[in-house]
Amino acid sequence: MATPILTPEAEKLAQLLAASGLGDKAAFAELYRLTRAKLFAVSLRIVRERHLAEEVLQDSFVNIWNHAGNYATARSAPLTWMTAIVRNRSLDIVRRSGWEIADEDDLLASTLEDERPQPPDALAERRNAHNIQRCMDELDAEQRQSIALAFFHGLSHSELADHMRKPLGTVKTHIRRGLMRLKDCLDH
Repeated sequence: MATPILTPEAEKLAQLLAASGLGDKAAFAELYRLTRAKLFAVSLRIVRERHLAEEVLQDSFVNIWNHAGNYATARSAPLTWMTAIVRNRSLDIVRRSGWEIADEDDLLASTLEDERPQPPDALAERRNAHNIQRCMDELDAEQRQSIALAFFHGLSHSELADHMRKPLGTVKTHIRRGLMRLKDCLDH
């Protein structure tokens, strides 16, 4: 199996792990300095209590020190290997204490409602859209264009007049008459 190519940061961690596996305390201290914050955050997310996360981190680094010689870059990146140790130890602590806190994401997801229209509502929306389109097709071209640009594209009356190169009063008349025809069409 070929050794995967590591990023420079991962390569440095792999070298520190290898040196730690040979008993190099300075290398282990550097490994600790470079990874403690990330690994502490992993544990804290799982155990939810600072003192427990600190205990997990301490136990995990003892485990990392004792097994650093067994680390193989071919299996995983160094931080992935250490994160797995911290994660497993954190889960052990949670299970041992007999309480398991629901993940905040799961709690949030359970309270969310599906905002999509339900089938009867979706059907009604499609019918309304079809009716509006049918009635829009019955308008003359200038009324249809004025209403579409004003209501579907958000142009103001003055922007619409500039766009269509028509006087402001004419544009307002097209919109007013077009809306009246739309209302009559939709009422029938």
